[in-house]
Amino acid sequence: MSAESYSRNLPFSKAYNFRDVGGYAGLDGRTVRWRRLFRADSLHRLNDGDAEAFAALGVRTVIDLRRPFEVEKFGRVADEHGVDYRNLVLRHVDWEEVEHDEDTLHERWLADRYLNFAEDGREAIADSLRLIADPEAAPVVVHCMAGKDRTGTVCALTLSLLGVEDEVIAADYALTTEAMRPLTKYLLEHNPEAVLGNEHMFDSPPEAMLMFLNDLHERHGTVEAYAKEIGISADEIAAMRGHLLTEN
Repeated sequence: MSAESYSRNLPFSKAYNFRDVGGYAGLDGRTVRWRRLFRADSLHRLNDGDAEAFAALGVRTVIDLRRPFEVEKFGRVADEHGVDYRNLVLRHVDWEEVEHDEDTLHERWLADRYLNFAEDGREAIADSLRLIADPEAAPVVVHCMAGKDRTGTVCALTLSLLGVEDEVIAADYALTTEAMRPLTKYLLEHNPEAVLGNEHMFDSPPEAMLMFLNDLHERHGTVEAYAKEIGISADEIAAMRGHLLTEN
């Protein structure tokens, strides 16, 4: 089946930012495989009407990057979907405690948050990359609350390890801006405190992701070097590339 036969965005009733990260050009002229890795906002809202479409994706593993209080408050993907659920808590500084004044370059503020994920959240990032590298775990869905920041960081690191160019990774990240519109509307109706006063947390400028990736390059040389520093082996990186990239 040709790449054009796949849809990147996958509509569900109340999962607003669910999409496939396949189809991008990677290492050695190979392409990231479709229908092997998905990114999403929280899956606790999937309902019975979504069951058939979700089952059709054949998802085996769900990586939930949220903190325990988020899972407790909002719930998790239902057992009925029959997935291997992993709550890999990505530790980070609480964003609401970080000042965002008018003089702050917004893209820089976001990039600094992602750099904090990469440092404080090393354990969850390593565990996530390790699962994504395992062909037996695929297809995998990675999600957090909005599918933008924690999810965006893990997916960006994965795509970089697959050889996708930084500008393309940033463009994929920026697709979330459009998806955030219906999600923000939903949150304003059901959980307004998550949005009001936090509007600066709800967009995805590509420059923020480019700044973050550049920060990693400056600190670690390459994303691959960073991955090895946090415990991902060369064999695991090879396995990731083996099942997430097409053959030449």
